[in-house]
Amino acid sequence: MSYREGRFWQPDVTVATVVVRDGRLLMVEERAQGRLVFNQPAGHLEPDESLLEAARRETLEETGWEVELTAFVGAYQWKAETGRHYLRFAFAAEPVRHLPDHPLDDGIVQAVWLTPAELQARSDRHRSPLVWQVVQDFLSGRRSPLSTLQQIA
Repeated sequence: MSYREGRFWQPDVTVATVVVRDGRLLMVEERAQGRLVFNQPAGHLEPDESLLEAARRETLEETGWEVELTAFVGAYQWKAETGRHYLRFAFAAEPVRHLPDHPLDDGIVQAVWLTPAELQARSDRHRSPLVWQVVQDFLSGRRSPLSTLQQIA
């Protein structure tokens, strides 16, 4: 139990993918808390799902793109202004196939390809500080093998 709250504490576990094609990043424009914001294809880990499965699933559900994960970018811990805690696992991925008729998740306005400069210029519309930090780490070459993460049965 959490000493301060008197109840169990559990962060939200999320995944995100950095997908690059021709120097552009696949981003999601979505509605969140009454604002139109940009995020990587990202979402929550579901029960009995591996982090890798979650990253592929969320990318497809939010963008209509099937991807191949190529590397682990990093793990990020963040506390939102709401007090919720997030633990994000970020991956690098390559686009494999676009399914234009695939329905996008609720709240998703569109998937867009932005250059890093275009994304940075829209920093006031990033869903969280995690968006740019993950991209910045990816652009600096931060990569680890996918085998760094293991799911134990």
